[in-house]
Amino acid sequence: MLQNWINTFIYHLKHNKLFTALNILDLSIGIAGLIFSILYWNEEQSYNDWNPNKEVVFQSISKVSPTNTWGTNVLTFESYFKNDFKEIESYCYLDTWYAEKTIQYHNKKGVFNTINAQKTFFEMFPFAFIMGNSKTALKDENCLAISKKTALNLFGSVNVLGKTVNYYDKKLVVTGVYTIPGKSSLEPDAITNFTAERMRENKDNWGSFDMGLLLKLKNPADKDKVIAKMNNLFYKNRSLKWAKDEGISIAEWSKKNSEFEVKVSLESLKDARLHSQIDGYAEGQGNFQFLLIMMALSFLILILSLFNYINFATANAIKRAKEVGIRKVLGASKGNIVLQFIFETFIITTFSILLSLVIVELSLPFYNNFLNKNLSISGFQFSFELIVIFIITIIAAGIFPAIYISNFESLKVLKGNFSRSKSGVWLRNGILILQFAIASFFMIGSYIVYLQVNFLNKRDLGFKGNQVLEIKYEKPFFDLNDPKVDEKLFARYETIKQEISKIKGVSQVSTGVISFASGNSLSSTFNYNDKTILAQNIGVDYGMLEMMKIKLSQGRYLDSSIASDSIDAILINEKALQLMNEKNPVGKVVTLNDQKLKIIGVVKDFNLWGPKAEIPPMVFFHLKTIDWTNLNVNHLFVKVNQNEITNTIADLETFWKKNVDVDSPFHYDFVDKAYARNYQEYINQSNLFSLLNFVVILIALFGLFALASYSVQSRMKEIAIRKTLGAETNVLLKELSKQYIIFCFVGFLIALFPAYYLLNKWLEDFVFRIEISAYPFLFGFLALLSLTLIVVLSRTYQATKVDVLKYLKYE
Repeated sequence: MLQNWINTFIYHLKHNKLFTALNILDLSIGIAGLIFSILYWNEEQSYNDWNPNKEVVFQSISKVSPTNTWGTNVLTFESYFKNDFKEIESYCYLDTWYAEKTIQYHNKKGVFNTINAQKTFFEMFPFAFIMGNSKTALKDENCLAISKKTALNLFGSVNVLGKTVNYYDKKLVVTGVYTIPGKSSLEPDAITNFTAERMRENKDNWGSFDMGLLLKLKNPADKDKVIAKMNNLFYKNRSLKWAKDEGISIAEWSKKNSEFEVKVSLESLKDARLHSQIDGYAEGQGNFQFLLIMMALSFLILILSLFNYINFATANAIKRAKEVGIRKVLGASKGNIVLQFIFETFIITTFSILLSLVIVELSLPFYNNFLNKNLSISGFQFSFELIVIFIITIIAAGIFPAIYISNFESLKVLKGNFSRSKSGVWLRNGILILQFAIASFFMIGSYIVYLQVNFLNKRDLGFKGNQVLEIKYEKPFFDLNDPKVDEKLFARYETIKQEISKIKGVSQVSTGVISFASGNSLSSTFNYNDKTILAQNIGVDYGMLEMMKIKLSQGRYLDSSIASDSIDAILINEKALQLMNEKNPVGKVVTLNDQKLKIIGVVKDFNLWGPKAEIPPMVFFHLKTIDWTNLNVNHLFVKVNQNEITNTIADLETFWKKNVDVDSPFHYDFVDKAYARNYQEYINQSNLFSLLNFVVILIALFGLFALASYSVQSRMKEIAIRKTLGAETNVLLKELSKQYIIFCFVGFLIALFPAYYLLNKWLEDFVFRIEISAYPFLFGFLALLSLTLIVVLSRTYQATKVDVLKYLKYE
C-alpha cells in the first residue's frame, strides 16, 4: 500500500510540477518566517534562565518624579539592611553598566567591559568558577575576577590565580576565573570591588542616587514588605528631615514637593530583560512589544501558507476526483483515502521543512546583522519546536483537504460531475477574503510605519551634528579624596583642547556632560520661588551650544569674556521655563546645588533621548560653575573642516594615542550618525514590516492564483458554452473577475479597524508622531486591487483561449 501511495504521489508530482513547487515554496516561506521568530524568541526568553536565583534576586528601582525612574539608588540603605530587613538574605551595590577599562599583564594589554561591584555580586549572579571561588573572588579592592575569555586573551591560559595585573595606577591580583552558563543581564569581562570608598562618602547622603542595588530575598513573597520599609526610610530620612531643615511642617513640605517623593519598586531578575520598566542592566533591555509583533506576524504568515496549501489542494482536487472514485469502487475506505492524502502532505511538509532550514541558514547572517544578534540553528529546544511545527503543519494542512477529497461520491465523479457543496465554496472564498484582509493590514501598516520613520528622520532635532566628532574621553584614574580633583581634571581637558585646536582641519573644540549617542544621566532639582523642578544638569564648556547650533529663544550664550559666566550663570530650556511659569526669566535667580545662579538665556528644546522620550527640563552651566560635573565629562566634541576630514581624523588619532590615552583605542563617531542610532530600532521595524509585507503579498497572490485556477477550472463548461453563444472575451473577463474584486473590497473593509487601532497604539509610544490619514488606506486598497486584477485577469484570459470542444464533447 505504501509503495502504491508513493507511486501515485510521484505520478501527480510529474503532472503537477507548478502546483507542487508552489506548495513547497509557499509552506517553506511560512515555516522559515516562524523559525526566524522562534530563534529570536528563544534568545530573548533565555536571559537569566540559567540563574537559580532569578526569582529571588530583585533590582531596586527609584521613581524620583512622575517622569523620572532610575535604576540607581542611594547608598544609605546599607546601614539598615543587616538589622532592619530580616527578609533580605544578601544585597549588592554595583555599577549596572560596563566601563571599558584597560588591563595590562607585562607587555600584553586589552580593553575589557568591567563592572564595579560589592563582594556579594556572585550571590546574585552565580557564574561558574573554573579557578578560585565566588566567596573570595571580590573580597577587597585588590581583587580582580575575570572571565575565561578575558583570561585567554590576556594570559593565554586560565591558570592565572595570583597573577598581578596593572589596572591604571593600581596593582590587582587575579582571584577568580569564571564562565557564564547562559545569556545573562550582566556578562562582564572583568569585575572589581572599588565600592568601599563610595559607600563611606555617601553613607548619610539621601539625595545621591549613585549605584545600582540588587536584593536577594529569602522569600520573594516578602517583596512588598521590603518596598514598604525602603519607602518608609525615604520618608523619615528625606521628607521629614528636609521639611525640618526648611522649617516647615511635613504636610507643607509634601504639598510643595509631592512630585519628588521617592517611591521604590522591586523587579525580579527573571523579568529584567523583557518586562522591566527601565533599561537597568549593561546587556540592555529587550523589546517585548517587538518580540510579540514578530511572533504574531510570523504565525499569520504560516497560517496564510497553510490556507494556501488547502486552496492548492482543493483546486487540484478536480483532477483527482476520478482517481478517488475508482479507488472507492475498488474497495478503498474513506479512512484509507484520508491517510493517503495525509501521507502526501507529510512528504510535501518534509521537503518544505528542509527548504525552510536552507533558507534560514543562508539568511541567518543578514538576520543576525539586522537584530544585532548571534543566533544559530541548534539546541534541543529548537529541535523540539521544529518537530511541533512539523506535526501541526501536517495536521492543519493535511486533514481538511484529505477529508474534502475523500467525500467525493463515486457515482457522480465517474459520470463527470465533480461539483462540490456550497459549504466548500464558502469556505474557500472565506479563506481568500481573510487573505485579502491580512494583506491589506500589512500594506496599510507598512506604509504607516514608513511614514512615521520618515517623519522622525526628517524632523528638526534642535541641533546639527554634521562634521562634529564625538570622541570618547577616558579620564585618568583619579582619587576622589583629592580636594582638587575637579580642578585637575578641567586643567587636563584645557591642555588637550589647546593642543587639538592646533591640528590642521580642526575649527572648534568643546565638551560637556552630554552625549548625542546616549543622552545625559545627571539630574537634580533646582528651586525658583516656591517651585522645585527636577532637571537634567548639563555642564558645558564655552562654545559647546554654538558648535551644535543649538538655538536660543531668549538671552545669550555663555561668554568666555564675561568672568561671571563661569561662576554664577545658568541657561534653562523651554521645558524648564514652562514649569517655572515665568514669562521673563532672563536675570532671574534660581538655586541649584546650594548655589544662587542667574539665568542668562533660554535654550530651545532639543531631544537627546530618542523618539519615545519626552524632552525633560534642562539646565546648562559652565563646568567650573559646579565643578564636580567635571567627573562626568566622558566625551570631547571636535568640529572639523569638511574638505579635510580624513587627514584631520588621522592626525587626531595620532595625537590622541601619543598624548591623551595610550592604552585605550581612539573611539569617535560623527554626532549626527551617533544620534541616528537612537532611531535604528524603528528603522529596523520599518524594514521588517516592509519585508513581511512583501512575503505576505507573495503568499496571498499564491493563494489567489490557486483559487482563481480552481474557480476557472470548475467553470470551464460555462466558459465554453458562453463562447459558443458568442460571448466576447472582455465580457468573460469581467464576469470571471468581478467576484475577486468584491472579495478584495470585503477583505479591505475587514482590515480597516484592526489596522487603524493597532497602528495608532504603536504610534502612541512616540512623543513626536504623525497623524493617521486616509492616504495609507487608499494606497493599500489600490495596490492590493491592482495585484489582484493582474493575477486574476491573466489566469482568466488563458481560460478564454481554450478549445471549447474539449469541454463540450461530454454533454
